[in-house]
Amino acid sequence: MRGRSPALKLVPLALLAVAAASPAQAQRDDQGLQLGCANDYFRLCAGVDPNSPDADACMTRNRPRLSPECKAAISDYDRRTGGSSQSRGQR
Repeated sequence: MRGRSPALKLVPLALLAVAAASPAQAQRDDQGLQLGCANDYFRLCAGVDPNSPDADACMTRNRPRLSPECKAAISDYDRRTGGSSQSRGQR
């Protein structure tokens, strides 16, 4: 992963909660979600292991506090994958 900061390499798993419509691995590897939501992960969930289900829970719990950039990345991901991540964590 040349060209990316080490911090960005930790973000993908945390993004599962914000875009849960597709298989987990696809979300982890989605560069749009990584770039759009990295700051939110570090701001809201920095103390959480990004490789744990706790990261998913943290991002879901903080959904109302996500930045416009992260929300846009989620919407874009949903459009590209036909998913609807808006329902996750809202039940």
